[in-house]
Amino acid sequence: MNLLRLSPLASRLTTVMRHLKAHRKLGRTTEHRISLLRNLATSLINAEKEHIVTTVPKAKELRPFVEKAITLARKAQHLTGDDANVREVHLRRQAARFFHAGNSTFKTEQSRFRGKKGEAKDPIVRTAGVAAVQRLFGELGARYKDRDGGYTRIIKLGRRVGDNAEMAVIELVDNAREIAAKG
Repeated sequence: MNLLRLSPLASRLTTVMRHLKAHRKLGRTTEHRISLLRNLATSLINAEKEHIVTTVPKAKELRPFVEKAITLARKAQHLTGDDANVREVHLRRQAARFFHAGNSTFKTEQSRFRGKKGEAKDPIVRTAGVAAVQRLFGELGARYKDRDGGYTRIIKLGRRVGDNAEMAVIELVDNAREIAAKG
């Protein structure tokens, strides 16, 4: 969208170019926007049906965000050599930046000293961000090992009833439903 501005020297309108304006702000502060994208990415990776419904601008911002994380998982599939494990840990830590960590109390929660003596301990549940990184490197990295980008698809749905926002589905390509339909 070009912005129009009245030139001070002339009485005509000129266009202002969008240099260095690569991303949408989505009406949020930087911290809120990054948190929103992390939550959407976590939801997409952890979704059983491998798709989520959101607005079109959010889906368009989420696509490169998620694809960068999937590319890191894909790179981990091609590692060879003596330092492959070290490099995979590095790639996992880089990919963890795309999701909320939320594991600051995990060590104390898994301690054998938690709870009352003699009572059964509740199973420890990892956070959604950690589960997303595990699924990313376990399942999705292997699935997209031979694909050079284009891991997601955006399908427009129409407008939402309440506020008339344009809705879309963002999904991972080559999912189980798609493979079953191909036969």
